[in-house]
Amino acid sequence: MTRGKTMKNLEEAFSGESQANRKYLAFAKKADDEGFHQIARLFRATAEAETIHAHTHMRSMGMIGTTAENLDAAIAGETYEFKSMYPAFIEDAVAEGKKQAERSFRLANEAEKVHAGLYEKARETLGSGDSFDYFLCTVCGHIAEGGAPDSCPLCGAKKQAYRLVE
Repeated sequence: MTRGKTMKNLEEAFSGESQANRKYLAFAKKADDEGFHQIARLFRATAEAETIHAHTHMRSMGMIGTTAENLDAAIAGETYEFKSMYPAFIEDAVAEGKKQAERSFRLANEAEKVHAGLYEKARETLGSGDSFDYFLCTVCGHIAEGGAPDSCPLCGAKKQAYRLVE
């Protein structure tokens, strides 16, 4: 597909649908916290619909390849984030005295390094039949392989903050 107006539109639509998914899931959590469970379900249903749209746009752009190609893309994306994107964001937050944003960026940056490493390991062992459980820190996004640590090495959250990813 040539990089014309339609491709730009697909990229914009994918970005918008992806952000809407995450935003609606955050809204659902808040609605649940406030006791509005019916509204939370609506936000989650709409978030799923936005995911369907985003995946359709990805397929239209040819963004989904083989598992090996997808791992290579994931490694490249995570590596860009921790080598280029987040360091610049951290620098800006420090310069502007935005402590909460700085912490958010620093934790994400460290988690992205772990994610890239896990993708690299998966790429190296693709097809080997290796099987691991992954545990996600629900505070900062750290992923532990094999079991949840007693405390998160990135944010210090207790073991209970981890959940097994199915």
